[in-house]
Amino acid sequence: MLDLQRLRALHAVSVHGTVGAAAAALGYTPSAVSQQIAKLERETRTVLLERHGRGVRLTDEARQLADTAQQLMAIVERAETELEERRGLPAGRLTVAAFASAARGLLPRVLADLAVRHPALDARLSEVDPHLSVDLVAKGAVDVAVAHDWDIAPLPAPPGVEQAVIGEDLCDLLVPAGHPLAGRTSVRREDLKRERWVCQPPGRVCHDWLVRTLREAGCEPDIAHQADENPTLVALVAAGLGIALLPRLGRGPLPDGVVEVRLDPMPVRRLYALWRTGAARRPAIAEAVRTLQAHWPDVSAHAPL
Repeated sequence: MLDLQRLRALHAVSVHGTVGAAAAALGYTPSAVSQQIAKLERETRTVLLERHGRGVRLTDEARQLADTAQQLMAIVERAETELEERRGLPAGRLTVAAFASAARGLLPRVLADLAVRHPALDARLSEVDPHLSVDLVAKGAVDVAVAHDWDIAPLPAPPGVEQAVIGEDLCDLLVPAGHPLAGRTSVRREDLKRERWVCQPPGRVCHDWLVRTLREAGCEPDIAHQADENPTLVALVAAGLGIALLPRLGRGPLPDGVVEVRLDPMPVRRLYALWRTGAARRPAIAEAVRTLQAHWPDVSAHAPL
């Protein structure tokens, strides 16, 4: 009989793409995941992983087995949901994925609150790009995801995935203290045609929003510097290397040399909680979503202005 934990390890590799990423998602070491898959190969007498460059890729047989594993995990999830629903209390493991600024600015207090009020619930957080989190929920790799979208780039929820609004995160224009725009109370998008920008790399929601928005305003953004982390972007602005548009959530206090200016109209991104329809009755998921929504007003009220 196939071992469910070994199938779960194979499924995680198929979803996350590498043994290391799968191990991080499962809370294991990479060697532990490799051992699980090696045992599964012996049990099935089938090669499941092949070397591909510096990494690995799944064989056709492994992909078929990973699809079966996803179906089995869905059955187990339904059984766990029914048991938890009968007890009426959040319990068991709950995996949560969130994008970086939500993982920093919102999730610590939410997870701490859940731990105090529901000691039988084992909630675990992974930081995941919002582009990936919806798919991870749909595939059963995580239970709840916190993702976001922008006004011109709505967040799609595939069939079988439900979502609820957590709140709206406001965004501000950050400029060096000596910049001509630093003394303005507000600026319009048309005023930014000749500016140099620091921004996240292409493919990130913030980058795509900036490019599309400025193009609609009749200018092609000059993106001089790119970085993944918001603190790095703020440091580049402080050094006088460009201006940036950053959301307030998880940003922290601005250093000397950086001035916040209102962009009119003010950009807004909306935060969502997402979960699988089949697990919607699970008390742990319902409580996690309620707790996210309950903490948002306080988090947004104390965000930097």
